[in-house]
Parts: sequence; structure tokens; C-alpha cells
Amino acid sequence: MTTTRKHTALPKARTLIEALPWLTRHHGKTVVIKFGGNAMVDEELKRAFAQDVVFLRHAGLRPVVVHGGGPQISAHLDLLGLPSEFKGGLRVTTPEAMNVVRMVLAGQVQRELVGLLNEHGPLAVGMTGEDAHLMTATKHYADIDGERVDIGRVGEITDIDPGAVQALLDDGRIPVISSIARSSDDGDESGVFNVNADTAAAALAAALGAETLMVLTDVEGLYEDWPHSDEVISRLTAGQLEKLLPDLASGMVPKMQGCLYAVRNGVHTARVIDGRVQHSILLEIFTDEGIGTMVVPDAETEGES
Repeated sequence: MTTTRKHTALPKARTLIEALPWLTRHHGKTVVIKFGGNAMVDEELKRAFAQDVVFLRHAGLRPVVVHGGGPQISAHLDLLGLPSEFKGGLRVTTPEAMNVVRMVLAGQVQRELVGLLNEHGPLAVGMTGEDAHLMTATKHYADIDGERVDIGRVGEITDIDPGAVQALLDDGRIPVISSIARSSDDGDESGVFNVNADTAAAALAAALGAETLMVLTDVEGLYEDWPHSDEVISRLTAGQLEKLLPDLASGMVPKMQGCLYAVRNGVHTARVIDGRVQHSILLEIFTDEGIGTMVVPDAETEGES
């Protein structure tokens, strides 16, 4: 009688087989990922994020990355002796600050991420919302206690032309997009706006008809009753989220508004996940448990990861 040799790699094979239903379900689907928070400043998390995105691409998905760069912008403004001021949760962006925003996002954060992704092959292509008229915006005013406040070169997206991103995806590339938009006003001398990356990712996901929007955060997800409980809501409908929005912490509002916009405009699921966990994207997409909060359209009743 022969005995079968015990293969030490067998658990790896089991893990891959467990992922099969999700690989099948998501194959060929577009996933828009908003990169931010700790994952953006911690070297190990940055590298793990890049590995996850490349894995998605090789697993047959079509990932698109949208990023901001709050910490890096603040650091550079400090270096230049320019103030970092926020009103209504948004950065006051003077023309001088806008130059820094543009330089840091397109010249530093995007370049670094493209470099990490391209360690695995000629995959990533960097662009900003200015390129090929991808994102068009108009001036956004902050609402502070019912008062309209001018916060400078901050934009509200009015139009998305996803053609260039679609072409890159069709060519097998990974678009990496900085959240800067062109002005809708041809007479606008500055010509560009700083736009919220959560909002930009949601608008792009809808325009691309993405399967999923994923937003990386520095929390586990949307809490049931914060700060009294750290119980995370694993799944909720657009209608349920809309009722919760007025009571959310200011930092979560643009993220959850983005999720709400996405699922109400054709995106199948929107997920807020903990970017502090290595490989959180793979855990969310390819496991039963998931690790964050998933928002689904109101018509959905049965869960899926």
C-alpha cells in the first residue's frame, strides 16, 4: 500500500480554490479603488496595496485607482511656509496652494504609486482628471452654518468623460488618476480645481459602469453607534445609508456620500474598507467574511461578497 506524500503547499491550493467563485464572479469587471489614509503613507501598506491591485489585474479584473494626497500636500505646504487651512472639512485652496496640490498629486504621489505597480510589469499609467477632459468641475463653496463660504480652487465635478480610462483598461493597463479637474469655464485663468478624491472615485465608478467602488479608510468600516460601540455595519442599502448620513463623523461623510452616489448611479456595490490591514482589498473581494461595510442599491436583498 502506498501512502500519499504530504504536500506542504496544499493549504495554498485550498486558498486558491476557495477564491474561485469570486474570481469567476468578478472576471472582466471594473473595480474603482480610492487610495488614501494610512495605506498611502505607510511603506509596507503601500507595497501591499500595489500587490493587491496587480493581483486583481492578473485575476481578470479591471482595476482603476483614484488618489488624493492630503498628508503629502500638508507636508509640502509646511515646507514652503504656506498655511494649511480647512473650512467645512475641505482644504482652503489658494492659487499658490493649488500649484502645490497639482505638483504633489501628479508629480509625487501618483509617480510613486505608478512605480510600485510597475515593479510587476508595464501595467500602470498615471493621469490626472485634466487629461483628455476626464474630469470637469465648477467652483465649490463650503456650507458653514448655512453660510456659503469661498474656499478657493476647490471644485465640484460636473462631468466625467471616461473614454481615455476605458481605452487604457481595454489595453490591459491600470489607470492611476490624481483627483484634479479642469475648469468648466474656458475663461478661468487658473484652469484647474482640487477635487475630493472620494467624490472623484465615485463619479468615475458610475461613469465607467463599474462593478464595485472600494474606498480605503483608517477605520474598520461604518460603525453602528460610534463612539458608544465599535460594532461595524457589514452591509446596508442606499436608503439605510441616506438616513445615517446626517449623524456621521465629518471625515466619513464624503466617503459615504460617494458610496451612496455610486450605487444610485449603476455601480453594483460600494465598500468602505480598512486600509490599515495588509491586503484588505483581496480580503474584501475574495472571502466570505469581508472586512468592511458594503453598500448596495435599495433593490438588493440577498448578500454577496
